[in-house]
Amino acid sequence: MYREMIAKFAPGQVIQHRGRDYRGVIVDVDPVFYGDGDIAAQAVGENEPLDRPWYHVLVNGHEYVTYVSEASIEADDTGRPVIHPSLTLFFAGFEGNHYVPRRRAN
Repeated sequence: MYREMIAKFAPGQVIQHRGRDYRGVIVDVDPVFYGDGDIAAQAVGENEPLDRPWYHVLVNGHEYVTYVSEASIEADDTGRPVIHPSLTLFFAGFEGNHYVPRRRAN
């Protein structure tokens, strides 16, 4: 049986992680958990919901991308941009409180 997933957040949206002290910007959304290896073990160990959307996030002030569950994040309403060296690969610019993707999502 097919179950439609509706993501709460979208690419370009700036978020805050609830349990860890970082902000970031979403670059991609998976309808369910697609991680493996260490990421899967950590997610299962922390009882993260694997059947809900997961997000690829550029972390503010760092050079890496993280993979987080929808349950772990909330919208960031500070209006401040994110600093990350890969921003221009994904986004054309920052408008108001979100980034404008370079290409449209499917």
